Amino acid sequence: MVIHHNKSLKRLNTFGVEVNALNFVEILHADQLADLFKNKEVVNQSLLFLGGGSNMLFTHDFNGLVIKMGIKGITTRIDGDNVYVQAGAGEVWNDLVNYCVNNNYAGIENLSLIPGSVGASPIQNIGAYGVELKDAFYELNAFDTETFTIKTFNKEECEFGYRESVFKSKLKGRYIVTSVTLKLSLKPSLNTSYGAIEAELKNRGIDNPTIKDISQVVSHIRVSKLPDPSTIGNAGSFFKNPIVSEEVFEAVKSKNGEVVNYPAGNGKIKLAAGWLIEQCGWKGKVIGNTGTWKNQALVLVNHGEATGREIYDFSEVIIQSVNEKFGVSLEREVNIF
Repeated sequence: MVIHHNKSLKRLNTFGVEVNALNFVEILHADQLADLFKNKEVVNQSLLFLGGGSNMLFTHDFNGLVIKMGIKGITTRIDGDNVYVQAGAGEVWNDLVNYCVNNNYAGIENLSLIPGSVGASPIQNIGAYGVELKDAFYELNAFDTETFTIKTFNKEECEFGYRESVFKSKLKGRYIVTSVTLKLSLKPSLNTSYGAIEAELKNRGIDNPTIKDISQVVSHIRVSKLPDPSTIGNAGSFFKNPIVSEEVFEAVKSKNGEVVNYPAGNGKIKLAAGWLIEQCGWKGKVIGNTGTWKNQALVLVNHGEATGREIYDFSEVIIQSVNEKFGVSLEREVNIF
């Protein structure tokens, strides 16, 4: 375990923003964490835990220690129709999805092609096409930076919400996820009602889809809408889909006619942030080195040498625009540093 100094993070964040970390270390085994936190170099430093770098925007250099989680490994345990799959925090999320789909372990096929690492998935409670991580979550192991021990969290203790968890609120910065265990099934219960899944299945002539069909369809839809971070810098969906009251929804609808929306439970309505942004004329818009993606207004992109501050300022203009037109406040999904 080597601590590097003045480490460039350009290749470690999917926006491709050029920033440096004062100190940087990669963790390959969970037991290295206790040794790291007993190191005098770590004491009193600002800490940042880095996975795939796909859900963050750096607006300046990080004057502290960046800890990249590189713990690998996938193990399974079958109990009747249930399959418990444990993956190291450093595994690529989509590699885990493919592993499960190829073995017919059902439950996360709708989460295909989401960028990022396994360790980041419960922190953000990642979700797409009608499924969230919490739906398949069983437990996780995390290193306690105060006691230097590993603690296991069950689903209730994680306090999952829409793109939220306890690790983004009251426990933010204290725990480092080392592994995640999912509870999947050998008897699929497919979710095809969200987005364009059913239409694409019909287009392919598939009447009785398998989880592999769902995964392939979701991947196809995502590729058609979202840019590849390896060719143009981006962090996927930049904003959360706003959840509003029925009163707010009716107000938006009365002024704008048909509004793309989904039921959110408890009398709430989820609006499509991408649709709201597009209605404000931002789809495919380019300003300086940044802009929105041509096929999906929800995605902000780096057209070359954009700084994090430039991208952040652009997002601020979009937020103001949507609020002025619809009276709805957008919230950034990405973490800002």
